[in-house]
Amino acid sequence: MAQKLKIIPLGGLNEIGKNLTAYEYGRDIIVVDCGMGFPDDDMYGIDAVIPDVTWLEKNKNRIRGIFLTHGHEDHIGALPYVIDRLGAPIYATRLTAGLVELKLQERELLEKTKLITVEAGETVQAGCFKVEFIHVNHSIADSVSFAIRTPIGTVVQTGDFKIDVTPLQGEMTDLTRFGELGREGVLALLMDSTNVERPGWCPSETRVYDRFDKLFKDCDKRIIITTFASNVDRIRQIIDLAARYKRKVGITGRSMENVVKLCVELGYMKVPEGVLIDMKRIASVPRNKLVIISTGSQGESMSALYRMAFSEHKQVDVGPGDRVIISASAIPGNERTVTQVIDELFAKGAEVVYERGTDLHVSGHACQEELKMMYALVKPKFFIPVHGERRMLFKSAEMIRSMGHEAKNVVITENGRPVELTPKTARLGEPVPSGKVLVDGMGVGDVGSVVLRDRKHLADEGMVVVIMTLSGEDASLVSGPDIITRGFVYEKESEKVKEELRRVACESIEYCESRGITDWASIKSKVKTNLSGYLLRTTRRAPMILPVIMEV
Repeated sequence: MAQKLKIIPLGGLNEIGKNLTAYEYGRDIIVVDCGMGFPDDDMYGIDAVIPDVTWLEKNKNRIRGIFLTHGHEDHIGALPYVIDRLGAPIYATRLTAGLVELKLQERELLEKTKLITVEAGETVQAGCFKVEFIHVNHSIADSVSFAIRTPIGTVVQTGDFKIDVTPLQGEMTDLTRFGELGREGVLALLMDSTNVERPGWCPSETRVYDRFDKLFKDCDKRIIITTFASNVDRIRQIIDLAARYKRKVGITGRSMENVVKLCVELGYMKVPEGVLIDMKRIASVPRNKLVIISTGSQGESMSALYRMAFSEHKQVDVGPGDRVIISASAIPGNERTVTQVIDELFAKGAEVVYERGTDLHVSGHACQEELKMMYALVKPKFFIPVHGERRMLFKSAEMIRSMGHEAKNVVITENGRPVELTPKTARLGEPVPSGKVLVDGMGVGDVGSVVLRDRKHLADEGMVVVIMTLSGEDASLVSGPDIITRGFVYEKESEKVKEELRRVACESIEYCESRGITDWASIKSKVKTNLSGYLLRTTRRAPMILPVIMEV
């Protein structure tokens, strides 16, 4: 009797980002993608969110390989944080492997990791799985889908794709191969759902070039363009146009600099000699002869564009002589930060070109007609929508059902909930551990819900610190209490409040002394309780209160 194939999503469902899918059959496991996500607004101080790989870590000896569809952060960004715990070889196309290499070098993990380059059209044997790399169009070069052959049938996972009949680089999506797979028979299709709400076809990247050409032509200002660092085609367009209009190009933002350097080395980008200029030398170039390509299309607070907008950039001072072009759409959740940067650029007097719904940016994700074509070519027995927020998954399922697919053979799942397949059936299995792991600086997973709750409390209400010096013999007050506030009241107006807080703290200590209470924990608790009650009654505020006892 054939075993079940388990498809286990650990990220990328009911959300945008942190894509990770595991396939399990018998004793073998393979992993497709290992991405990160953007933190939510209430995740104070968090740099990134990655999938919980506890289940994979427990089964690390069974993992035969990690297969990457392309080099975007939401598909490779978690690798530096988890690869040492999984210890599996990584298979990727040339540009994707180069981007992963940069990430692993930063964390000194490259020498410990087996990174194998695979070309589209090749197949890799990984345990009982055979993984075929199929060329697709996306907003980064070397993107692929996978045809995963298993003992009970073939599964196609599209990754991020679009059907661009006039791609800037390389061939269009290999529709012929998808059609051949459909004729051979496909057990299940896992398809990108990001743009399922958009009717029609996704525009070609060539439309952006035409729009940029109009913005470069007859422009007598310095041009600053921000886009995703990983959008190699877009960066190449900008450099080509700069050379055409005899402008120098400066690159700012560490990720942008790394990507451009890598693409030049690998031959994905040909830069005419003398066009690129070091950012330290841009002052020697007339403003109307300069283009600056910058990170910061999502309004990230440490990005180059953000620092320009808020006058924190070392080399670039934005003003009326600048045309700033934002060539990216805001990822859901980032709209507010992007708007904040745009407003600040306007305040500086810059001309900002950011019109929504124009040809400044085209998506890398298939729209409805492309999704329908992919489904029609592959003709799967089972359909599993992936890569999207909850409504997108349901919309994707609804669209496929409208094309005549049996409702019982459409499976919507969630992170941590396996889909168990046999040649004839599909059902949801028992959940495995999944969730979000928060990255804060060098710390991975050490910031949990309690810390986030404290950070939210501090952000909302501020903090009051009570420092008391007590006798080690009888816990009587020797000096203090001293009151320090942060984010609670303006310091110059706080003396009256502080005096009242000292009074309440003294009364609390005297109460403990009269009752013979001498353990520090009880004294702290009493001080905290009384101060909280007083502040809530008199100010309607609830700051975090931290009693500190010095023993003498």
